[in-house]
Amino acid sequence: MNVDSAGLQVLTRTECVELLSSVPVGRIVFTDRALPAVQPVNFLVVDGHIVIRTGQGSKLAAAARDAVVAFEVDEFDAAMWTGWSVTVIGHARAVVDPQEVARLSLLPLIPWAPGERNQYVVVRIEDISGRRIRDGGL
Repeated sequence: MNVDSAGLQVLTRTECVELLSSVPVGRIVFTDRALPAVQPVNFLVVDGHIVIRTGQGSKLAAAARDAVVAFEVDEFDAAMWTGWSVTVIGHARAVVDPQEVARLSLLPLIPWAPGERNQYVVVRIEDISGRRIRDGGL
């Protein structure tokens, strides 16, 4: 087991992708008017990409024009002092090809937020890293 300088277990790429795929909600970090913005989103992992469904004209859709973004998921148990976190860095793009939109619309990706969500954003998983804390109690 590989451990970092803080004593946290360093996860392999395979472990990171498995954990990334195991939760329904993550946080995407993008730039909005030259400032960092963080937005919780529900998503799916498909063929090495994170797929997000958002509203046409949303800040996220506007920011996803071949921009580098970060994406983070985690799970923690405060009572047991255990948990993990996975971070992805990659280029985001708004899907404009009608055939790709049709294919993505068949995915079981149902938006949690109200309103029409017909714009897909895809983030290529270029860099992924994760850490796990076990038995972190005092």
